[in-house]
Amino acid sequence: MMRFNQLQGGYQGRAVTPQVTGALAAGSMTALVGANGTGKSTLLKTIAGLIPPVSGSCELHISRNALGWLPQRSELETRFPLTAYELVAMGCWPRCGWFGGITRALRQEIDAALDAVQMREFADAQPAMLSGGQLQRVLFARLLLQQSRVWLLDEPFNGIDTPTVTLLMSILQQQQQKGTTLLVVLHDRPLVARYFTDVLSLDESSTVQTPLLRRVAS
Repeated sequence: MMRFNQLQGGYQGRAVTPQVTGALAAGSMTALVGANGTGKSTLLKTIAGLIPPVSGSCELHISRNALGWLPQRSELETRFPLTAYELVAMGCWPRCGWFGGITRALRQEIDAALDAVQMREFADAQPAMLSGGQLQRVLFARLLLQQSRVWLLDEPFNGIDTPTVTLLMSILQQQQQKGTTLLVVLHDRPLVARYFTDVLSLDESSTVQTPLLRRVAS
């Protein structure tokens, strides 16, 4: 599903990450870990096609436009006059287009996604009025509507409460069981150890060409 060939991310031609070579199988759930400054977010943006690679390549078996992408919350705009319902509904655009109408069937899917993240009662709230955990639940609901086969998530659990982490991790596990390929940037090592069997680590020294991509023994 996802193959890296000496992939290296960075900015203005200057590498930030070590070279990554290897592959993630379809339906795998992988934690992308590493110390601050090793380029976890940069690598994820490179895979998503938001920035060009400094060197090497990343092969995906789907269009990058079809990726499920969740950036860090600090990068998200919450000042637009949208409701939580409308924010979730944006996940429908790959199927109906930006100017297509929301059908009755899609409205039922939106309601079901809000129910899945336990945010139906906040459907009319504006994102700026939600707590960090509530907003993250809404954004996960939007991902569910996209129905992408690949999810890329950058630090999705920063600053949110334990019940929300547990709920959202259950959604990730359900998506994996449906065959979705998941790559999740995390810094919480106990969380990684508890939930993830596949780990891509950028903690190797700069002289190592291939970071550690391993399966954790269960």
